[in-house]
Amino acid sequence: MYKNALFSVLLLLLTGAGLSAQTTDPAPNSAAAVSHAGLDSLLRKYVSDDGKVDYKGFKADKDALYAYCQLLSDHPVQDGWTREEKMAYWINAYNACTIKLIVDNYPAKSILNFDGGKTWDVRRIKLGDKKYSLNNIENDILRPQFKDARIHFAINCAAKSCPPLWNRAYTAENLDSTLETRTRAFINNKTYNTISASKAQISKIFEWYKVDFGDLKKFLNRYADTPLRSNATVVFNDYNWDLNQ
Repeated sequence: MYKNALFSVLLLLLTGAGLSAQTTDPAPNSAAAVSHAGLDSLLRKYVSDDGKVDYKGFKADKDALYAYCQLLSDHPVQDGWTREEKMAYWINAYNACTIKLIVDNYPAKSILNFDGGKTWDVRRIKLGDKKYSLNNIENDILRPQFKDARIHFAINCAAKSCPPLWNRAYTAENLDSTLETRTRAFINNKTYNTISASKAQISKIFEWYKVDFGDLKKFLNRYADTPLRSNATVVFNDYNWDLNQ
């Protein structure tokens, strides 16, 4: 009887240890989303509240920037991530890789000076086992997969006429509220858009990506402090490609 009891106790202990290990050990290929804390720290340091970028500072701290880009490369988007996690990843990847492009070529006057003005088409961004261009991220992933026109006020092309770069990283938790806030702020910023009831003089972005905005006046009126009348005229501003510094 004593031997049987001892055997039962040992069996329970072994079984419990196995269950504990099975419960606490991380599953292979975990779908946990990547942390964007590294980018968040850099953006706080080197981007002002109005979106001016200290590329000289980024260059001095380039090891941290490279480490974040490598983190993205090592942890590509997983099927198990939420929509918000995926969207935040791609927005941050676009912005971080654009900053890295400028840093790698700094000092420079304009992003148009790189690759014959076609730098957006160069597949230099390695994420997982694939290489992407900036255009791939924007036009093959963000726009068609998420169908949210507000992304145009989150991604930044390093130009003065671009919607200002936010000095924080996007996360699943802050994504929707921040996209809403950034869209409203951009549309009502007179540096980029001047809107009255009878006329809208607005960013070229609204012309380039008009298919994403649908009824443009209706979209603008969701956010504009001064609503446009139905017969209001709309004109588009020239784009300033000088660096946003």
